[in-house]
Amino acid sequence: MNGRARVAWNLRRIRAEKQITQEALAVDAGVDRTTISGIERAEFNPSLDLLDRLCAALSVDLAELLVVPAAHEGVPPLPLKAGRKPKR
Repeated sequence: MNGRARVAWNLRRIRAEKQITQEALAVDAGVDRTTISGIERAEFNPSLDLLDRLCAALSVDLAELLVVPAAHEGVPPLPLKAGRKPKR
């Protein structure tokens, strides 16, 4: 798994675990929602500054985005249900 795919996998995993929508993360990080979507699909190559902002918005260390997924994590995290989410 290359670095871009690893960041994509971990960003989606962390965001899903914290029950944060792409839109909410985008607002907290000061980017457009399509940027988050592009990163999670490994189509967008984020800068270190953007990764720092995403980590701050998610309250995780940058290293969390670079962790190699365990072998049992072969299936990507399920998307959140559609619709509005309760305020955090």
